[in-house]
Amino acid sequence: MRIAIEAQRIFRNDKHGMDFVILETLKELQKRKDGNEYYVLVAPGEDRCLQESENLHIVELRCPTYPLWEQIALPRAVRRLKADLLHCTSNTAPLWCPVPLVLTLHDIIYLEPRQHRSPSFYQEMGWHYRRLVVPRILKKAKKIITVSHFECTRIRTALHLPEASVTAVYNGYSSYFAPQMPLDESIVQKYIPHKDFLFFLGNTDPKKNAARTLKAYSLYLQASGTKRPLLIADLKEEYIDVLLQQEGITGIKKHLYYPGYISNKDLATLYNAAFAFLYPSLRESFGIPMLEAMACGTPIVTSNVSAMPEVAGKGAILVNPQEPQEIADALLRLEDDATFYQQQVAYSLERVKSFSWQHTAQEYVNIYQSIHD
Repeated sequence: MRIAIEAQRIFRNDKHGMDFVILETLKELQKRKDGNEYYVLVAPGEDRCLQESENLHIVELRCPTYPLWEQIALPRAVRRLKADLLHCTSNTAPLWCPVPLVLTLHDIIYLEPRQHRSPSFYQEMGWHYRRLVVPRILKKAKKIITVSHFECTRIRTALHLPEASVTAVYNGYSSYFAPQMPLDESIVQKYIPHKDFLFFLGNTDPKKNAARTLKAYSLYLQASGTKRPLLIADLKEEYIDVLLQQEGITGIKKHLYYPGYISNKDLATLYNAAFAFLYPSLRESFGIPMLEAMACGTPIVTSNVSAMPEVAGKGAILVNPQEPQEIADALLRLEDDATFYQQQVAYSLERVKSFSWQHTAQEYVNIYQSIHD
C-alpha cells in the first residue's frame, strides 16, 4: 500500500503529546519490511527528528495557517501522491478527502462542557476549530482510532457511533525512558539544584489541575519533615503566581522551580532524579508521562478518573484529583514508608512492560490492511 500519514507538527521544536505519539510510531513503521510505502506529510520546522528511509518518505507542505494546511494543502498532496489511504493523527482531518480516511481521535475533551476559556489564545482557537471540524468528519472516516478503552467508550457514547467504527490502540513510551546509572547531574542542575524532588508536568490547560496540585503541595509542606522542592514543567512564573494568589499559598513559592519547557530527552534524567511524579489530572485519554516516569522506576501519584487507572493499573497510587489532601497524603506515605516506596518502584517497572511503540505500529498496520482488503 501507499499510505499517507499526516504528522504536521513533528518538526517543531516544542513538541507535545500527539507529536511524540506519531513520531515514535513512524520510527517503528520505518523498521518494518511489510511492503508498504509510507509518505509522511509535515510542515517545515527546525527539528529534523525523522529521516527518510527506503520505505518512508517525507513530504513537506508549506501553508500560512494550520486550517489551510489541513483543509487544502493536505488533500491536494494526498491526491498527487496517489495514496491508498490517509491517516490523520491529531484529532482533525480534511472535510474532503480523495482516499479512505483513518482518524486518530485522541480525545473529545473539546466536545465536553468546560468551566472556563483556555488562557492560551492558541489553545482557544484550536478548541473552536476542533468543535467545528470533528463532528463533520467522523462519519466519513473508515476507522477511528483512540488511545484507551475509556476514551473508546466515551467517543461511541457521546457521538452515537457504531461499535465497530472506533478501536483502541494503546500508546507506548520511548526506550530512553529507563533507569539511569549513573545519573547525569549536569542535566538535573540545569533545572533544579536538588535531587529527590517532586515533579509535576503541567500546562495551562485546566484539565491538568495545576491549582489543586499546588494546594496539595502546600499541605504536604505543612506535614513533611523533609520538605522536598517541587519542579514544575511547562508553566510560566506569571501563571504560577496567579494560582498561588488564588489558593492563598504564596508562601510556598520559595520551594518551587519552574524552568518552562523541558526537552523530551532531559525528561528521562529528571524522572530518574525525582522522588515521585505527580500526575493528578482531571481528565486524560491516556497519559504518556505516567509511562515515562514508571519506566524510569519513579513512583507516580495519579488520578482515579478517566483513563488513568486503565493505564497506570490497579497497583498504582490512585487519588481523587479534586481532593488536595488525598494527593498530599499519598506523597507523605511515599516519604514515610520505605517498603511501600520500593513496592511502587518495582510495580512501575513491571507495569510498563505492557506498552510499546512497536505494538502501536503493528496495530496501525493491521487497521490499514483491514481497510485495503
